[in-house]
Amino acid sequence: MTQDGRRVVVTGMGAVTPLGNDVASFWEGLLAGRSGIGKITKFDPEGCECRIAAEVKNLDFEQFFDKKDVRKIEDFTKYAIIAARQAAEHSGILVSRLSHEEIGCVMGVGIGGIGYIEEQVRILAEKGPRRISPLLIPKIIANIAPGQITIDLNLKGPSLSVVTACAAGTHAIGEATSIIQRGDAVAMFAGGSEAAICQVAIAGFGNMQALTSNFNDNPREASRPFDARRSGFVMGEGAGMLVLEEYEHAKARGAEILAEVKGYGLTSDAYHITAPAPEGEGGARSMALALKRANLKPTDIEYINAHGTSTPLNDKNETAAVKTVFGDHAYKLAISSNKSMIGHLLGAAGAVEAIASVLTLRDQIIPPTINHTDPDPDCDLDYVPNKARKAEIRYVMSNSLGFGGHNCTLIFCRNGAE
Repeated sequence: MTQDGRRVVVTGMGAVTPLGNDVASFWEGLLAGRSGIGKITKFDPEGCECRIAAEVKNLDFEQFFDKKDVRKIEDFTKYAIIAARQAAEHSGILVSRLSHEEIGCVMGVGIGGIGYIEEQVRILAEKGPRRISPLLIPKIIANIAPGQITIDLNLKGPSLSVVTACAAGTHAIGEATSIIQRGDAVAMFAGGSEAAICQVAIAGFGNMQALTSNFNDNPREASRPFDARRSGFVMGEGAGMLVLEEYEHAKARGAEILAEVKGYGLTSDAYHITAPAPEGEGGARSMALALKRANLKPTDIEYINAHGTSTPLNDKNETAAVKTVFGDHAYKLAISSNKSMIGHLLGAAGAVEAIASVLTLRDQIIPPTINHTDPDPDCDLDYVPNKARKAEIRYVMSNSLGFGGHNCTLIFCRNGAE
């Protein structure tokens, strides 16, 4: 994916996930087919239809922030900062000679500080408006995540947030790539973050019948993308961050190049606020546009990291979209969904799944779709069921499809930058 000759590569990554709080533990858990889903512990879920989620575990914020900042910064922003620090260390971009005015940040966030809103509304009802925290607004707004990252890492280049529901993290990476291509920055931190496991969000998603409530007593089997017994997604939380860098600069400083961003597609369904367009029409156009921008043929793609939410409509329509774009090659593709293990991280999903896509290219192994035990006639492709698979892969496609009809696709190349 080039513009004026500028190529964009990945040189660093960081992650906070339900499977582990760094990239290595996240990847190890995916390849092992381990589920990060369990009973909700962040609040008492009694009375909610869905009582399970994929929570971040064993993360002591006081190891990363002083006590004052732990109170001042909402969890979705803390996750984002931790992932950004990891990516910075991995990349080495901040200790290079590059001016910080040439480094920026784009973050995808789906909901922002909804848990803190819930807490403050309770205070409002019990104690009145004068007891509302003066930190309410700067803690909850979506753009505070990239804002806090730029402060924490002293990044003075372009900074913005993307709010496109479940596609936000993927859009952030695509938009950061475009910023580098047009010469507005040499390097960008790009990713997504979310921390929405709270009573009001679980109740809201549950009452619209988006969450599964069939596996409260067996949470590890709850997220089952493309399986006939799927009945809704499982809420997850966390953050993923990539350092994107202009290829010639990365090469000149001797950075490890993990992958190249080859294609970026984005479309709108213009159909429904929550349901995908029939046959995944909008998603199909997003995939086709990413292929066009990457100057690739459908047969060049060997693996798709699917949106794969474990909802009846998404999985059926995403499968149909793949068939539309890839034709007979759809049956030769490997496809899998990380959400079977980490749940749906909403605005962070695309970023964390992009990290998994890059690692798939690096290690030449595809993480599985776990809980795939009952085939669905509407979902009849190769979903890499239940066990990781070694494969020779050069190009990976990663899809994200969000409420509001937002569709986004990225294509990464293993050795395209060598």
